[in-house]
Amino acid sequence: MSNIPPLDLSRQYQLIGKEVEAAVGSILASGRYIGGSMVENFEREFANYIGVSHCVSCNSGTDALYLALRSLNIGAGDEVITTPFTFIATSETIAMVGATPVFVDIDPATFNIDVSQIAKAISSSTKAIIPVHLFGQPTDMTAIMEIAKQYNLFVIEDCAQATGAKWGEARVGSIGHIGCFSFFPTKNLGACGDGGAVTTGDEAIAAKIRMLKEHGSKARYYHEENGVNSRLDALQAAILQIKLQHLDTWNAQRHTAAEIYHQLLAPVSAITIPPATNGGTHVWNQYTIKLKAANNSEKDYREQIRQTLQAKGVSSMIYYPLPLHQQSVYKHLGYQPNSLPHSELVAHQVLSLPMFPEISQMEQEQVVYSLKDSL
Repeated sequence: MSNIPPLDLSRQYQLIGKEVEAAVGSILASGRYIGGSMVENFEREFANYIGVSHCVSCNSGTDALYLALRSLNIGAGDEVITTPFTFIATSETIAMVGATPVFVDIDPATFNIDVSQIAKAISSSTKAIIPVHLFGQPTDMTAIMEIAKQYNLFVIEDCAQATGAKWGEARVGSIGHIGCFSFFPTKNLGACGDGGAVTTGDEAIAAKIRMLKEHGSKARYYHEENGVNSRLDALQAAILQIKLQHLDTWNAQRHTAAEIYHQLLAPVSAITIPPATNGGTHVWNQYTIKLKAANNSEKDYREQIRQTLQAKGVSSMIYYPLPLHQQSVYKHLGYQPNSLPHSELVAHQVLSLPMFPEISQMEQEQVVYSLKDSL
């Protein structure tokens, strides 16, 4: 019996290692480590892949969200609607620009924002919606864009976990006014370090983001706004450019692995498997099940399952144990217990199983057999 990690980047490296080493060696020899043609080439190729006219690379997915909000002049006194069931970067960046996050409950099946509840959360202060394509599952962008048009709101897609996913025939990151991507190593398209990008079809937005990420400067030493230093270095751009050529293949392998999990887990009545995407293409950054017996009053149940799996050599992950509206940093917003019940319940039920393109069927069978023994 082998140990199965949540993901294994070393297997990916075995496939592309020689190409990556050659590219990195070339950059090191060139002495050009910041900016330059390598970064520009990656931005162009990534924009083409997503299906937009502009890509602006940056330091991280968090910076991508921050720069997106800044580019739309969202700040003090404004509200931005988003989901409480995601990584804190989504709401953190709203607060960073001085705006207020407004949380809307999730659809407990997809884990994404419940689109049917967005309209009633809109106020005269609402300026934007940030839907998150969580775990690789695209949100209903048709409905969201209709709401945004009706209320004259911006839409910033948080695509951190969904690079390559589609809603209809359009890739996420090309549907809203702005798309924000993370290239953290665990993502479907991951760098060997931090990295991020903003995508848009709006030339003015792209130009403003480029200015903001360079200390608010279009010309060196002349500054129009207080910006930040947020750059994707040439080494990461070179690695991402190589990996981008494999992304669709890797996403297809993730889909195959998800189908195997579906088949193996469908008979297990104690869990709920992720549903098939209706209207889009899931890219399975995570394969996240729900443990039916886990609830707010039985907080130790999931941890017992997780520890038993670990003892059997299977590592699992919990995304996310405490919804954002219940985090102490947002206590001042006044959300009460049970105010967003689906998010609060799901936070105690979810468990993400090992998922990466190279996982073998034999390993997946070990995961499932170990899970059955643990329930």
